[in-house]
Amino acid sequence: MSDVASLKLQIKKYQALKKEISKVIVGQDMVIEQILISIFSGGHSLLVGVPGLAKTLMVNTIAKALGLDFKRIQFTPDLMPSDILGSEILDHDRKFKFIKGPIFSNILLADEINRTPPKTQAALLEAMQERSVTIAGHHYELDAPYFVLATQNPIEQEGTYPLPEAQLDRFMFSINLTYPTFEEEVQVVKLTTTSSHAEVDVVFSAEDILKFQSLIRKIPVADNVIDYAVKMVGKTRPNSINATALVNQYVDWGAGPRASQNLILAAKTFAVINNKLSPDIEDVQSVAKGILRHRIIKNYKAESDGISIESIIENLF
Repeated sequence: MSDVASLKLQIKKYQALKKEISKVIVGQDMVIEQILISIFSGGHSLLVGVPGLAKTLMVNTIAKALGLDFKRIQFTPDLMPSDILGSEILDHDRKFKFIKGPIFSNILLADEINRTPPKTQAALLEAMQERSVTIAGHHYELDAPYFVLATQNPIEQEGTYPLPEAQLDRFMFSINLTYPTFEEEVQVVKLTTTSSHAEVDVVFSAEDILKFQSLIRKIPVADNVIDYAVKMVGKTRPNSINATALVNQYVDWGAGPRASQNLILAAKTFAVINNKLSPDIEDVQSVAKGILRHRIIKNYKAESDGISIESIIENLF
């Protein structure tokens, strides 16, 4: 089967996947799309939203439909790195035996990741970047595909440990979840207050996802689209040659080269799921907010003038 035929088959599966997820999750189409773009691009996502917006249910449903192993960690101030990675214990033969932690899964949901101290947050860094972990001098490869989907509560900041920029940069997308519309909330109440439960069918397998990721990498991108993405990221860096007036006035730090890479990868996947065989500038713009919003650090003047990250990103277009 040719790459184009394989890609068309994966697009059909993607449409079926969205249909399966919609059996359980009402609305949140943009959120689900960005999570799936992240997965098929081989990236991680940070979900930012108030409690009760079905973040855990959404990730669980996506994992089921993708046929992947899913584990959830509730991050708390007393959580230790060994609670995530695993630890060595003495067995009955008085030999050390490694007990794997929840990080050894295909999809890891790190719930309220900013509630745990930096030492424990850092335990995820190697796994997110290298898809492997090192424990007690031993190197362990994680099963492919591997994704971290982390959640943050944007309103309750007491007793939290904000993620450092180095770790934020490991996430391909920062995705904002909003309240459902009136009609969507009515549908949610109807679905969740009866004894019936929707069953989600498995649409993809781990092998299918790895094949999809490989096909995405092969998609050609025009030089002008790559130039546009790199220039857009360059504009976010204050006092650089391409920086906009708004950036120079309101931004402390801009995005790094990983943002340019993620823009192109996500634009490729966005183009494919919209039945295009190569991304254009509009596809780059469509994924830009999710990729750039956690990589641009506003200054105090932006806060006092009420300038949002979204308005700064839109100005880059």
